[in-house]
Amino acid sequence: MKEIELKLKGEIKRLTNQTFKFDERVKEGWFSAVYFLKTKEIVEKYLTDNIVTMQFFQKSHAVLCGTDEVIALLKEFAKNPDELEIFSLKDGDKISPFETVLTITGPYQNFGYLEGIIDGILARRTSVSTNVYNAIKAAGISGKQKKVIFMGDRDDHYITQAGDGYAAFIGGATAQATHAMNEWWGKKGMGTMPHALIQVFNGDLVAATKAYKETFPEDELIALVDYNNDAITDALKVAREFGDELKGVRVDTSRTMIDQHFVRNQHLLGTFDPRGVNAELIFALRKALDDEGYHHVKIVVSGGFNENRIHEFEELGVPVDMYGVGSSLLKINIGFTGDNVMINGKHEAKAGRKYRPNQRLEKVE
Repeated sequence: MKEIELKLKGEIKRLTNQTFKFDERVKEGWFSAVYFLKTKEIVEKYLTDNIVTMQFFQKSHAVLCGTDEVIALLKEFAKNPDELEIFSLKDGDKISPFETVLTITGPYQNFGYLEGIIDGILARRTSVSTNVYNAIKAAGISGKQKKVIFMGDRDDHYITQAGDGYAAFIGGATAQATHAMNEWWGKKGMGTMPHALIQVFNGDLVAATKAYKETFPEDELIALVDYNNDAITDALKVAREFGDELKGVRVDTSRTMIDQHFVRNQHLLGTFDPRGVNAELIFALRKALDDEGYHHVKIVVSGGFNENRIHEFEELGVPVDMYGVGSSLLKINIGFTGDNVMINGKHEAKAGRKYRPNQRLEKVE
């Protein structure tokens, strides 16, 4: 967990304004709730001299992400942004329920209409970073930290990839599926072969793997072995063909399928769910590879994995070396709230809310 803990100590450099590509319609209020726009208009008409403090919080233990993006948003679209006083925690900070993560002080009409957008940025980024952190934490409970590949490209609109990839990086995922996911932190996407590559070679895994090796000789050679729903047989085929050059195999069996290993060995059935990528299949795959001397071949699993399933595999000691995880990491389960809590230096907030000072906040210059 050392790599993750370093990030959570705030040792990541803040992103620059140039990192983000905002829609210019933000300035027109296109993405703001209409009641914020109406409030802005009323304040501009009657109460231009009031100075408010808006604070943001959420209700979970989480890994904060999105603060740099919010600061850039304010710099870009708030009126007279240099006159705002902003205090913020940093991306990667661990936060507690109801802890203040951000305060903005200034004339309401200069920034108030951005409240909902700020809530949304913090909610999405923090949800992803926290989901990833929890998955990686689960992948390390055995004492040996396993890598988690962020594979969320097919589970949401493509336009979200850069921000989600950065949030995943904040959460600890250093391997991600697309170049866009790595855009904000300066790396490239990683990946080996999809089922489509094997399909165009008429289901011949060895031929597809050979073509991959010859085309991308600098890559670690990892073969996808579930195309024919016979993961152990196909893993041994490529291991025998490529020997030490084969670095790993990936199993991505559908949750609706039972691998041929169990069809041939039905005496093994009856004590566990044999569908998809299950623990017994991976134990059998590891044994088959080891029995023929392929101890160096790592096992990558993907398909329906989440924090709980990873935790279960690790508790059972399933010999997985790397997890590929997608949709579960994109679930938005942390919501942020922005409240006006002070006006002209005095406490003023709706019932049940109050100004919550936080000594961890740092002034944004």
